Amino acid sequence: MRLIHTADWHLGRILGSKDRTPEIEFALNELLNQAKAYEVDTVLVAGDIFDQTNPSIEAERVAYQFFYGLQAAKIPAIVIAGNHDSATRFDSLANLLSLANVHILGKPRLAKEGGVVTLNTANGKLRVGAMPFANERRLLTPDALWNQDEEQQLQNYQETLTYILSDLASAFKEDSINILMAHLTIYGTQLADSERTFHSQGIYAISEQSFPSEAQYIALGHLHRTQSVKMAIPTYYAGSLIQVDFGEAEEEKGFYLIEVEPGEPAKVEFQSIPCQKPLKEICCDLEDLEEELAENCEHPGYLKVIVDLQTPEVGLANRVRKICPQTIFVESRYPEAIQTACQSQNGKKLFNPVEEYRSYYQNRLGSTLSPSVLTKFKELYKDMQNETH
Repeated sequence: MRLIHTADWHLGRILGSKDRTPEIEFALNELLNQAKAYEVDTVLVAGDIFDQTNPSIEAERVAYQFFYGLQAAKIPAIVIAGNHDSATRFDSLANLLSLANVHILGKPRLAKEGGVVTLNTANGKLRVGAMPFANERRLLTPDALWNQDEEQQLQNYQETLTYILSDLASAFKEDSINILMAHLTIYGTQLADSERTFHSQGIYAISEQSFPSEAQYIALGHLHRTQSVKMAIPTYYAGSLIQVDFGEAEEEKGFYLIEVEPGEPAKVEFQSIPCQKPLKEICCDLEDLEEELAENCEHPGYLKVIVDLQTPEVGLANRVRKICPQTIFVESRYPEAIQTACQSQNGKKLFNPVEEYRSYYQNRLGSTLSPSVLTKFKELYKDMQNETH
């Protein structure tokens, strides 16, 4: 049996002022062509179809056009909701999309409640234990949310998740292809720094011991960096379909082609898809600025330009975009600036409110925060913490 594993399309994504949906549509058209060329039995989509829970009409059109293309080629799809998707919306569309042979799950459920999708393909029976993104507010009881500390909540969440995954695997059979598909973070894997940090760490980072051993392949979504996970079972993150943000600049994107037989581990091969508008980050001094820009003025995608300065430079963004109009962000970096990179403690990535604020300001508003604003934000955040202790 031959399958395609893809994830993290993020249709409707806006980077600065640029709508990335046309680029994602280009990649999906290539994915559809590859699915037909390889004559795959099923396409597995491991979450984050959309970038927002309430996607634009254009984003929905592109997604449903892709599924229509699969249906015309007689290729079924199995889809789960990610943390960016609306689980309720997905479940409400399930019956309608089933007419196009798309099996979509919004909320996590046990095997007897429909958590395992079974398909009879031309090359045998396929069983997929489908685990959409599990929000802790829905997975934990109100008592746990209000009365347990962070460590207790972590244990409770992971125990519940482990139970659900084990239950899904209990429906696997020896005469079928058995796949586990989930949208989550495994502790120790690599983020691309373009994921929602809150949903990628702490309580949401689970141990590899949470996964049952009965699956022949584990298809993961959520992390944007294409990667394998060191486990006994072949386990892979498909990564995002395009370079979603500059944390993924110049990374290769694509999908996994899976070949698998009953009772045998899957054989996995990465297939690349060209980025229509590749992202690139340029770092330079003010003295080297024009030379660096001249070398990149014909870059076919989008640029982020970081300039090291001693003092603020009036008109810097206009100066950059005059030479490279495809520049989305112009960031000034000062040697005395506050360090806002996410810190690490015992190997764990921690939530950094200053970095989250800086990233939001830059990615959503298309502007770079000045050091003075960052300083003020830190002061306000510190005052708020003092008020709550």
